[in-house]
Amino acid sequence: MIETVAEISSTNGALLARLGGGGALAEGDWLVADRQSAGRGRAGRAWSDGFGNFMGSTVVNLRGSDPLPQTLALVAGLALHETVQVIAPTLTDLCLKWPNDLLVGEAKLAGILLERQRDTVVVGIGVNLAQAPQVADRVTASLRDFGIDISRDQFAVDLAARLSDAVDRWHFGEWPLLRQQWIARALPTGTLVSVNDSDHGKIMGAFAGIDDDGVALLRLADGAVRAIHAGDIDMVGSHASGR
Repeated sequence: MIETVAEISSTNGALLARLGGGGALAEGDWLVADRQSAGRGRAGRAWSDGFGNFMGSTVVNLRGSDPLPQTLALVAGLALHETVQVIAPTLTDLCLKWPNDLLVGEAKLAGILLERQRDTVVVGIGVNLAQAPQVADRVTASLRDFGIDISRDQFAVDLAARLSDAVDRWHFGEWPLLRQQWIARALPTGTLVSVNDSDHGKIMGAFAGIDDDGVALLRLADGAVRAIHAGDIDMVGSHASGR
């Protein structure tokens, strides 16, 4: 089921409130808004909406046999990439940036925000279909910028189907294959990046993929490989700093 509302402060916030009130939410059900008045991204960043864009949230109910919940961001990213790739096969520079962004070249096309309440993870996804919000110090793009038009409602149906399939595969033990598929769609290994790491401050190195738990790996100048558990990755030399 895809429930749509004209305006809401945040689709993630609304689902978290329902969970907090004791409500049960089914996997595969979505809340989608025409407009969000208080949309947000990772680390509490504001993310402006745009009419005609996709802004929606769904839930994943965790099971004891599931992989680590942090890998869900990558599973959602994979489903998102596949959805856009089918709609826009001419976007040859479409790629995933760890942990939660979909880029076209250097420009952010979409983002993912996961928030957990007890044994439920709310997955929020925002995609610039019709217009790219102006965000300080970031380069953004919309599908319409590339001459690709799709209705928000059709995009919602397509994304819901692909995410449902990916989450089913994740529940039933296919994380190792999903991980490889994510790597194949991510920034190429060897890409020079900088990371604002919560433990070590700003460091620079070559992107070296992700480990079995979905943690980003960075190869430093001395050849050592450092695991990045939290932080933001940015391509060095890009003016899309902080994407």
